[in-house]
Amino acid sequence: MSAPVVTRFAPSPTGFLHIGGARTALFNWLYARGRGGRFLLRIEDTDRTRSTPQATAAILRGMAWLGLDHDGEIVSQFENAPRHAAVAAQLLAAGKAYKCFATPEEIARFREAARAEGRNTLYRSPWRDADPATYPNKPHVIRIKAPQTGETVIRDRVQGDVVIRNDQLDDMVLLRSDGTPVYMLAVVVDDHDMGVTHVIRGDDHLNNAARQMMIYEAMGWEVPVWAHIPLIHGPDGKKLSKRHGALGAQEYQLMGYSAAGMRNYLARLGWSHGDDEFFTDTQARDWFDLDGIGKSPARFDLKKLENLSGQHIAQADDAALQQEITAFLAAKGASPLTASQLHTLGKAMYCVKERAKTLPELLDKAHFALTSRPIEPEEKAAKALDDVSRGILRELTPQLQNASWNREDLEATLNAFALSKDTKFGKLAGPLRAALAGRAVTPSVFDMMLVLGQDETHARLTDAADG
Repeated sequence: MSAPVVTRFAPSPTGFLHIGGARTALFNWLYARGRGGRFLLRIEDTDRTRSTPQATAAILRGMAWLGLDHDGEIVSQFENAPRHAAVAAQLLAAGKAYKCFATPEEIARFREAARAEGRNTLYRSPWRDADPATYPNKPHVIRIKAPQTGETVIRDRVQGDVVIRNDQLDDMVLLRSDGTPVYMLAVVVDDHDMGVTHVIRGDDHLNNAARQMMIYEAMGWEVPVWAHIPLIHGPDGKKLSKRHGALGAQEYQLMGYSAAGMRNYLARLGWSHGDDEFFTDTQARDWFDLDGIGKSPARFDLKKLENLSGQHIAQADDAALQQEITAFLAAKGASPLTASQLHTLGKAMYCVKERAKTLPELLDKAHFALTSRPIEPEEKAAKALDDVSRGILRELTPQLQNASWNREDLEATLNAFALSKDTKFGKLAGPLRAALAGRAVTPSVFDMMLVLGQDETHARLTDAADG
Protein backbone atom coordinates (compact mmCIF):
# COMPACT_ATOMS: atom_id res chain seq x y z
CA MET A 1 0.00 0.00 0.00
CA SER A 2 1.42 3.39 -1.01
CA ALA A 3 2.14 6.00 1.63
CA PRO A 4 -0.48 8.73 2.07
CA VAL A 5 0.18 11.91 0.12
CA VAL A 6 1.67 14.79 2.11
CA THR A 7 2.18 18.19 0.46
CA ARG A 8 3.26 21.50 1.91
CA PHE A 9 3.19 25.21 1.24
CA ALA A 10 6.27 27.01 2.54
CA PRO A 11 6.11 30.79 2.07
CA SER A 12 8.68 33.28 3.32
CA PRO A 13 6.99 35.84 5.61
CA THR A 14 8.50 38.91 3.97
CA GLY A 15 5.30 40.33 2.47
CA PHE A 16 1.78 39.51 1.32
CA LEU A 17 0.58 36.23 -0.18
CA HIS A 18 1.63 36.71 -3.81
CA ILE A 19 -0.83 35.49 -6.41
CA GLY A 20 1.81 33.03 -7.60
CA GLY A 21 2.25 31.72 -4.07
CA ALA A 22 -1.52 31.43 -3.73
CA ARG A 23 -1.62 29.22 -6.83
CA THR A 24 1.22 27.07 -5.48
CA ALA A 25 -0.67 26.67 -2.19
CA LEU A 26 -3.85 25.80 -4.12
CA PHE A 27 -2.12 23.14 -6.23
CA ASN A 28 -0.66 21.52 -3.11
CA TRP A 29 -4.03 21.73 -1.34
CA LEU A 30 -5.93 20.23 -4.27
CA TYR A 31 -3.43 17.41 -4.75
CA ALA A 32 -3.52 16.41 -1.08
CA ARG A 33 -7.26 16.89 -0.52
CA GLY A 34 -8.14 14.94 -3.67
CA ARG A 35 -6.21 11.91 -2.40
CA GLY A 36 -7.19 11.90 1.24
CA GLY A 37 -3.73 13.20 2.12
CA ARG A 38 -2.40 15.97 4.31
CA PHE A 39 -1.63 19.58 3.39
CA LEU A 40 0.93 21.19 5.71
CA LEU A 41 2.03 24.78 6.22
CA ARG A 42 5.59 25.84 7.00
CA ILE A 43 6.71 29.43 7.44
CA GLU A 44 10.28 29.80 6.15
CA ASP A 45 11.27 32.53 8.56
CA THR A 46 15.03 31.99 8.73
CA ASP A 47 15.72 35.46 7.28
CA ARG A 48 15.28 37.27 10.57
CA THR A 49 15.91 40.72 9.10
CA ARG A 50 13.04 40.49 6.61
CA SER A 51 10.59 38.08 8.26
CA THR A 52 7.82 39.81 10.19
CA PRO A 53 4.79 38.65 12.19
CA GLN A 54 2.69 41.06 10.12
CA ALA A 55 3.71 39.29 6.91
CA THR A 56 2.92 35.91 8.43
CA ALA A 57 -0.51 37.22 9.45
CA ALA A 58 -1.09 38.56 5.91
CA ILE A 59 -0.23 35.15 4.41
CA LEU A 60 -2.60 33.39 6.81
CA ARG A 61 -5.40 35.86 6.01
CA GLY A 62 -4.91 35.27 2.30
CA MET A 63 -5.06 31.51 2.75
CA ALA A 64 -8.11 31.79 4.97
CA TRP A 65 -9.91 33.88 2.33
CA LEU A 66 -9.09 31.28 -0.32
CA GLY A 67 -10.34 28.51 1.98
CA LEU A 68 -7.00 26.67 1.94
CA ASP A 69 -7.10 24.97 5.33
CA HIS A 70 -3.96 23.17 6.48
CA ASP A 71 -3.44 20.15 8.69
CA GLY A 72 -1.55 20.21 11.98
CA GLU A 73 0.36 23.06 13.55
CA ILE A 74 2.19 25.67 11.50
CA VAL A 75 5.91 24.82 11.37
CA SER A 76 8.47 27.58 11.91
CA GLN A 77 11.66 26.86 10.02
CA PHE A 78 13.67 29.15 12.29
CA GLU A 79 12.67 27.16 15.36
CA ASN A 80 14.01 23.99 13.74
CA ALA A 81 17.55 25.40 13.36
CA PRO A 82 19.04 23.06 16.04
CA ARG A 83 17.68 20.05 14.14
CA HIS A 84 19.14 21.35 10.86
CA ALA A 85 22.54 21.82 12.50
CA ALA A 86 22.36 18.31 13.97
CA VAL A 87 21.88 16.83 10.48
CA ALA A 88 24.94 18.74 9.24
CA ALA A 89 26.93 17.34 12.17
CA GLN A 90 25.66 13.85 11.34
CA LEU A 91 26.87 14.19 7.74
CA LEU A 92 30.22 15.51 9.00
CA ALA A 93 30.65 12.53 11.32
CA ALA A 94 29.80 10.13 8.49
CA GLY A 95 32.46 11.65 6.23
CA LYS A 96 29.84 12.95 3.81
CA ALA A 97 30.58 16.56 4.69
CA TYR A 98 33.70 18.41 5.74
CA LYS A 99 34.94 21.55 7.42
CA CYS A 100 36.10 24.23 5.01
CA PHE A 101 38.36 26.97 6.36
CA ALA A 102 38.61 28.98 3.13
CA THR A 103 37.86 32.64 3.74
CA PRO A 104 35.42 34.65 1.61
CA GLU A 105 38.43 36.60 0.32
CA GLU A 106 40.19 33.41 -0.82
CA ILE A 107 37.08 32.20 -2.60
CA ALA A 108 36.62 35.58 -4.29
CA ARG A 109 40.26 35.56 -5.50
CA PHE A 110 39.82 32.03 -6.87
CA ARG A 111 36.75 33.08 -8.87
CA GLU A 112 38.37 36.23 -10.20
CA ALA A 113 41.35 34.22 -11.43
CA ALA A 114 39.05 31.58 -12.97
CA ARG A 115 37.10 34.23 -14.83
CA ALA A 116 40.28 35.88 -16.07
CA GLU A 117 41.58 32.53 -17.37
CA GLY A 118 38.21 31.46 -18.83
CA ARG A 119 37.91 28.56 -16.39
CA ASN A 120 34.83 27.29 -14.53
CA THR A 121 34.25 29.50 -11.48
CA LEU A 122 32.76 26.62 -9.47
CA TYR A 123 34.75 26.65 -6.23
CA ARG A 124 36.61 23.46 -5.31
CA SER A 125 37.71 23.59 -1.72
CA PRO A 126 41.22 22.32 -0.88
CA TRP A 127 39.81 21.19 2.47
CA ARG A 128 37.54 18.50 0.97
CA ASP A 129 39.99 15.66 1.51
CA ALA A 130 42.18 17.26 4.15
CA ASP A 131 43.18 15.27 7.23
CA PRO A 132 41.11 16.52 10.20
CA ALA A 133 44.38 16.50 12.16
CA THR A 134 45.49 19.44 10.01
CA TYR A 135 42.41 21.53 10.75
CA PRO A 136 43.32 24.98 12.13
CA ASN A 137 41.51 26.49 15.07
CA LYS A 138 39.65 29.17 13.16
CA PRO A 139 36.16 29.89 11.75
CA HIS A 140 34.87 27.48 9.16
CA VAL A 141 31.79 26.39 7.27
CA ILE A 142 30.55 22.85 6.77
CA ARG A 143 30.21 21.74 3.15
CA ILE A 144 28.60 18.62 1.73
CA LYS A 145 30.73 16.39 -0.48
CA ALA A 146 28.99 16.66 -3.84
CA PRO A 147 29.37 13.83 -6.37
CA GLN A 148 32.05 14.85 -8.90
CA THR A 149 31.33 12.40 -11.70
CA GLY A 150 28.21 11.12 -13.41
CA GLU A 151 24.84 12.83 -13.57
CA THR A 152 21.98 13.81 -11.30
CA VAL A 153 18.54 13.22 -12.79
CA ILE A 154 15.62 15.22 -11.44
CA ARG A 155 12.56 13.14 -12.29
CA ASP A 156 10.01 15.91 -12.45
CA ARG A 157 6.29 15.27 -12.94
CA VAL A 158 5.87 18.54 -14.84
CA GLN A 159 9.21 19.23 -16.50
CA GLY A 160 10.10 15.60 -17.28
CA ASP A 161 13.59 14.25 -16.59
CA VAL A 162 16.06 17.07 -16.04
CA VAL A 163 19.70 15.94 -16.26
CA ILE A 164 22.50 17.87 -14.55
CA ARG A 165 26.17 16.91 -14.80
CA ASN A 166 27.62 16.41 -11.36
CA ASP A 167 30.79 18.28 -12.26
CA GLN A 168 28.54 21.36 -12.38
CA LEU A 169 27.57 20.97 -8.71
CA ASP A 170 29.68 22.56 -6.00
CA ASP A 171 30.23 21.38 -2.46
CA MET A 172 27.29 23.31 -1.09
CA VAL A 173 27.63 25.01 2.29
CA LEU A 174 25.37 23.42 4.92
CA LEU A 175 26.33 25.44 7.99
CA ARG A 176 27.69 28.97 7.91
CA SER A 177 30.70 29.97 9.96
CA ASP A 178 28.39 31.24 12.72
CA GLY A 179 26.78 27.78 12.92
CA THR A 180 23.48 28.76 11.30
CA PRO A 181 22.03 26.41 8.67
CA VAL A 182 21.53 27.53 5.08
CA TYR A 183 18.14 27.51 3.37
CA MET A 184 18.94 24.45 1.21
CA LEU A 185 19.65 22.28 4.25
CA ALA A 186 16.69 23.60 6.23
CA VAL A 187 14.22 22.86 3.43
CA VAL A 188 15.34 19.27 3.00
CA VAL A 189 15.40 18.48 6.72
CA ASP A 190 12.00 20.06 7.29
CA ASP A 191 10.42 18.31 4.31
CA HIS A 192 11.81 14.96 5.47
CA ASP A 193 10.76 15.45 9.09
CA MET A 194 7.27 16.59 8.02
CA GLY A 195 6.89 13.49 5.87
CA VAL A 196 6.41 15.46 2.66
CA THR A 197 5.93 13.07 -0.25
CA HIS A 198 5.34 15.59 -3.07
CA VAL A 199 7.14 18.92 -3.46
CA ILE A 200 4.99 21.10 -5.74
CA ARG A 201 6.56 24.52 -6.21
CA GLY A 202 7.59 27.13 -8.79
CA ASP A 203 10.06 26.15 -11.49
CA ASP A 204 12.43 28.86 -10.24
CA HIS A 205 13.36 26.18 -7.67
CA LEU A 206 14.14 23.51 -10.29
CA ASN A 207 17.92 23.86 -10.08
CA ASN A 208 17.67 23.72 -6.28
CA ALA A 209 16.30 20.18 -6.55
CA ALA A 210 19.63 18.78 -7.77
CA ARG A 211 21.48 20.30 -4.82
CA GLN A 212 18.82 19.24 -2.34
CA MET A 213 18.93 15.68 -3.67
CA MET A 214 22.57 15.51 -2.49
CA ILE A 215 21.35 15.86 1.09
CA TYR A 216 18.54 13.33 0.68
CA GLU A 217 20.93 10.77 -0.76
CA ALA A 218 23.72 11.46 1.73
CA MET A 219 21.24 10.92 4.59
CA GLY A 220 19.70 7.85 2.96
CA TRP A 221 16.29 9.54 2.88
CA GLU A 222 13.65 8.95 0.25
CA VAL A 223 13.57 11.72 -2.36
CA PRO A 224 10.08 13.25 -2.73
CA VAL A 225 8.19 13.49 -5.99
CA TRP A 226 9.18 16.74 -7.68
CA ALA A 227 6.69 18.91 -9.57
CA HIS A 228 8.05 22.29 -10.62
CA ILE A 229 5.29 24.47 -12.06
CA PRO A 230 5.86 27.37 -14.49
CA LEU A 231 5.61 30.90 -13.14
CA ILE A 232 2.70 33.22 -13.86
CA HIS A 233 3.23 35.94 -16.45
CA GLY A 234 1.27 39.08 -17.14
CA PRO A 235 -0.86 39.55 -20.29
CA ASP A 236 2.27 40.84 -22.08
CA GLY A 237 4.11 37.57 -21.50
CA LYS A 238 6.52 39.05 -18.96
CA LYS A 239 6.89 37.93 -15.36
CA LEU A 240 3.93 39.10 -13.28
CA SER A 241 4.79 42.36 -11.53
CA LYS A 242 3.16 45.46 -10.08
CA ARG A 243 2.83 47.01 -13.52
CA HIS A 244 0.25 44.32 -14.31
CA GLY A 245 -1.94 45.30 -11.35
CA ALA A 246 -2.63 43.66 -8.02
CA LEU A 247 -0.14 41.03 -6.87
CA GLY A 248 -1.47 39.99 -3.47
CA ALA A 249 -4.30 37.51 -2.98
CA GLN A 250 -5.91 39.78 -0.41
CA GLU A 251 -6.04 42.65 -2.89
CA TYR A 252 -8.46 40.56 -4.91
CA GLN A 253 -10.51 39.91 -1.80
CA LEU A 254 -10.72 43.65 -1.20
CA MET A 255 -11.82 44.14 -4.81
CA GLY A 256 -14.66 41.77 -4.06
CA TYR A 257 -13.88 38.78 -6.22
CA SER A 258 -15.50 35.51 -5.23
CA ALA A 259 -13.11 33.24 -3.33
CA ALA A 260 -14.54 30.25 -5.20
CA GLY A 261 -14.06 32.12 -8.47
CA MET A 262 -10.44 32.88 -7.56
CA ARG A 263 -9.80 29.22 -6.67
CA ASN A 264 -11.34 28.17 -9.99
CA TYR A 265 -9.29 30.72 -11.91
CA LEU A 266 -5.99 29.95 -10.17
CA ALA A 267 -6.54 26.22 -10.73
CA ARG A 268 -6.95 26.88 -14.45
CA LEU A 269 -3.85 29.06 -14.50
CA GLY A 270 -1.38 26.49 -15.77
CA TRP A 271 -3.51 23.36 -15.25
CA SER A 272 -6.31 22.03 -17.39
CA HIS A 273 -8.93 19.30 -17.37
CA GLY A 274 -10.01 18.94 -20.97
CA ASP A 275 -11.90 22.05 -22.06
CA ASP A 276 -13.50 22.67 -18.66
CA GLU A 277 -13.32 26.30 -17.56
CA PHE A 278 -15.92 26.52 -14.80
CA PHE A 279 -15.89 23.87 -12.08
CA THR A 280 -16.72 23.46 -8.42
CA ASP A 281 -14.29 22.83 -5.57
CA THR A 282 -15.39 19.20 -5.47
CA GLN A 283 -14.71 18.77 -9.17
CA ALA A 284 -11.32 20.48 -8.82
CA ARG A 285 -10.31 18.12 -6.00
CA ASP A 286 -11.49 15.11 -7.96
CA TRP A 287 -9.88 16.14 -11.24
CA PHE A 288 -6.62 17.80 -10.22
CA ASP A 289 -3.52 15.87 -11.18
CA LEU A 290 0.10 16.76 -11.85
CA ASP A 291 -0.17 15.42 -15.40
CA GLY A 292 -2.55 18.27 -16.28
CA ILE A 293 0.01 20.99 -15.51
CA GLY A 294 1.59 22.54 -18.60
CA LYS A 295 5.26 23.42 -19.03
CA SER A 296 4.69 26.93 -20.38
CA PRO A 297 4.11 29.98 -18.17
CA ALA A 298 0.44 30.86 -17.69
CA ARG A 299 -0.79 34.38 -18.44
CA PHE A 300 -2.91 36.22 -15.90
CA ASP A 301 -6.14 37.44 -17.50
CA LEU A 302 -8.34 39.68 -15.36
CA LYS A 303 -11.31 39.32 -17.72
CA LYS A 304 -11.31 35.53 -17.25
CA LEU A 305 -11.10 35.98 -13.49
CA GLU A 306 -14.07 38.37 -13.57
CA ASN A 307 -16.08 35.96 -15.68
CA LEU A 308 -15.45 33.02 -13.36
CA SER A 309 -16.07 35.13 -10.28
CA GLY A 310 -19.45 36.11 -11.72
CA GLN A 311 -20.36 32.52 -12.52
CA HIS A 312 -19.53 31.40 -8.98
CA ILE A 313 -21.49 34.28 -7.44
CA ALA A 314 -24.51 33.40 -9.59
CA GLN A 315 -24.40 29.74 -8.55
CA ALA A 316 -23.44 30.25 -4.90
CA ASP A 317 -25.62 29.16 -2.01
CA ASP A 318 -27.36 32.28 -0.72
CA ALA A 319 -26.37 31.77 2.92
CA ALA A 320 -22.73 31.15 1.97
CA LEU A 321 -22.79 34.25 -0.22
CA GLN A 322 -24.09 36.33 2.67
CA GLN A 323 -21.22 35.06 4.82
CA GLU A 324 -18.74 36.00 2.12
CA ILE A 325 -20.25 39.48 1.85
CA THR A 326 -19.98 39.87 5.63
CA ALA A 327 -16.29 38.85 5.49
CA PHE A 328 -15.70 41.19 2.53
CA LEU A 329 -17.14 44.19 4.37
CA ALA A 330 -15.07 43.35 7.46
CA ALA A 331 -11.88 43.08 5.38
CA LYS A 332 -12.67 46.48 3.85
CA GLY A 333 -13.26 48.00 7.27
CA ALA A 334 -16.80 48.90 6.16
CA SER A 335 -19.84 48.97 8.41
CA PRO A 336 -21.44 45.53 8.76
CA LEU A 337 -24.96 44.92 7.51
CA THR A 338 -27.67 44.95 10.15
CA ALA A 339 -29.78 41.89 10.86
CA SER A 340 -32.65 43.54 8.98
CA GLN A 341 -30.45 44.26 5.96
CA LEU A 342 -29.13 40.71 5.93
CA HIS A 343 -32.68 39.38 6.04
CA THR A 344 -33.82 41.53 3.10
CA LEU A 345 -30.63 40.81 1.20
CA GLY A 346 -31.31 37.09 1.62
CA LYS A 347 -34.74 37.58 0.04
CA ALA A 348 -33.17 39.61 -2.79
CA MET A 349 -30.37 37.22 -3.67
CA TYR A 350 -32.28 35.49 -6.45
CA CYS A 351 -32.56 38.73 -8.44
CA VAL A 352 -29.24 40.42 -7.68
CA LYS A 353 -26.57 37.72 -7.86
CA GLU A 354 -27.07 37.06 -11.56
CA ARG A 355 -24.53 38.90 -13.73
CA ALA A 356 -22.69 40.40 -10.73
CA LYS A 357 -19.00 39.73 -11.32
CA THR A 358 -17.91 40.96 -7.89
CA LEU A 359 -19.41 41.45 -4.45
CA PRO A 360 -19.46 45.28 -4.80
CA GLU A 361 -21.48 44.83 -8.00
CA LEU A 362 -23.89 42.55 -6.17
CA LEU A 363 -24.26 45.02 -3.29
CA ASP A 364 -24.85 47.81 -5.78
CA LYS A 365 -27.64 45.82 -7.44
CA ALA A 366 -29.05 45.12 -3.98
CA HIS A 367 -29.06 48.81 -3.04
CA PHE A 368 -32.86 48.88 -3.04
CA ALA A 369 -32.92 46.10 -0.39
CA LEU A 370 -30.25 47.65 1.81
CA THR A 371 -31.34 51.28 1.82
CA SER A 372 -34.04 52.67 4.08
CA ARG A 373 -36.65 55.40 3.92
CA PRO A 374 -36.68 58.19 3.12
CA ILE A 375 -35.22 57.27 -0.28
CA GLU A 376 -33.02 60.00 -1.74
CA PRO A 377 -33.13 59.52 -5.53
CA GLU A 378 -29.99 60.03 -7.57
CA GLU A 379 -30.00 62.91 -10.04
CA LYS A 380 -30.96 60.81 -13.07
CA ALA A 381 -33.69 58.97 -11.16
CA ALA A 382 -35.05 62.21 -9.70
CA LYS A 383 -35.84 63.44 -13.22
CA ALA A 384 -38.35 60.58 -13.52
CA LEU A 385 -40.29 61.92 -10.52
CA ASP A 386 -41.94 65.02 -12.01
CA ASP A 387 -45.38 66.27 -11.02
CA VAL A 388 -47.12 64.05 -13.59
CA SER A 389 -45.29 60.93 -12.39
CA ARG A 390 -46.09 61.70 -8.78
CA GLY A 391 -49.75 62.03 -9.66
CA ILE A 392 -49.65 58.63 -11.38
CA LEU A 393 -48.00 57.06 -8.31
CA ARG A 394 -50.75 58.55 -6.10
CA GLU A 395 -53.38 56.84 -8.26
CA LEU A 396 -51.46 53.56 -8.43
CA THR A 397 -50.76 53.12 -4.74
CA PRO A 398 -54.36 52.33 -3.62
CA GLN A 399 -54.69 49.73 -6.38
CA LEU A 400 -51.54 47.97 -5.19
CA GLN A 401 -52.97 47.84 -1.68
CA ASN A 402 -55.64 45.50 -2.96
CA ALA A 403 -53.35 43.34 -5.11
CA SER A 404 -52.31 39.81 -4.19
CA TRP A 405 -48.58 40.02 -3.55
CA ASN A 406 -47.29 37.60 -6.15
CA ARG A 407 -45.61 38.26 -9.47
CA GLU A 408 -48.55 37.26 -11.66
CA ASP A 409 -51.02 39.57 -9.90
CA LEU A 410 -48.54 42.44 -9.67
CA GLU A 411 -47.85 42.25 -13.40
CA ALA A 412 -51.56 42.13 -14.16
CA THR A 413 -52.31 45.08 -11.87
CA LEU A 414 -49.54 47.29 -13.24
CA ASN A 415 -50.21 46.45 -16.87
CA ALA A 416 -53.95 47.12 -16.41
CA PHE A 417 -53.15 50.44 -14.76
CA ALA A 418 -50.84 51.42 -17.62
CA LEU A 419 -53.54 50.51 -20.11
CA SER A 420 -56.03 52.69 -18.24
CA LYS A 421 -53.59 55.58 -18.69
CA ASP A 422 -53.29 54.79 -22.39
CA THR A 423 -49.61 53.99 -22.03
CA LYS A 424 -47.29 50.99 -21.68
CA PHE A 425 -45.80 49.63 -18.47
CA GLY A 426 -42.35 50.75 -19.63
CA LYS A 427 -43.45 54.35 -19.11
CA LEU A 428 -44.20 53.57 -15.46
CA ALA A 429 -40.93 51.78 -14.82
CA GLY A 430 -38.80 54.93 -14.44
CA PRO A 431 -40.88 56.54 -11.70
CA LEU A 432 -41.29 53.19 -9.96
CA ARG A 433 -37.51 52.55 -9.97
CA ALA A 434 -36.91 56.04 -8.62
CA ALA A 435 -39.51 55.58 -5.89
CA LEU A 436 -38.46 52.09 -4.81
CA ALA A 437 -34.67 52.37 -5.13
CA GLY A 438 -33.75 55.96 -5.89
CA ARG A 439 -31.90 54.64 -8.95
CA ALA A 440 -32.48 54.71 -12.70
CA VAL A 441 -30.98 51.25 -13.13
CA THR A 442 -32.28 48.51 -10.84
CA PRO A 443 -33.47 44.92 -10.83
CA SER A 444 -36.96 44.30 -12.18
CA VAL A 445 -39.65 46.48 -10.60
CA PHE A 446 -41.66 43.33 -9.84
CA ASP A 447 -38.66 41.70 -8.15
CA MET A 448 -38.11 44.78 -5.99
CA MET A 449 -41.76 44.82 -4.95
CA LEU A 450 -41.71 41.13 -4.05
CA VAL A 451 -38.49 41.50 -2.03
CA LEU A 452 -39.58 44.65 -0.20
CA GLY A 453 -43.05 43.33 0.55
CA GLN A 454 -46.40 45.09 0.32
CA ASP A 455 -46.06 47.45 3.30
CA GLU A 456 -42.56 48.74 2.43
CA THR A 457 -43.46 49.08 -1.26
CA HIS A 458 -46.57 51.07 -0.37
CA ALA A 459 -44.60 53.30 2.00
CA ARG A 460 -41.91 54.08 -0.57
CA LEU A 461 -44.43 54.83 -3.30
CA THR A 462 -46.36 57.09 -0.92
CA ASP A 463 -43.18 58.96 0.03
CA ALA A 464 -42.34 59.52 -3.65
CA ALA A 465 -45.89 60.56 -4.55
CA ASP A 466 -46.00 63.10 -1.74
CA GLY A 467 -42.59 64.38 -2.87
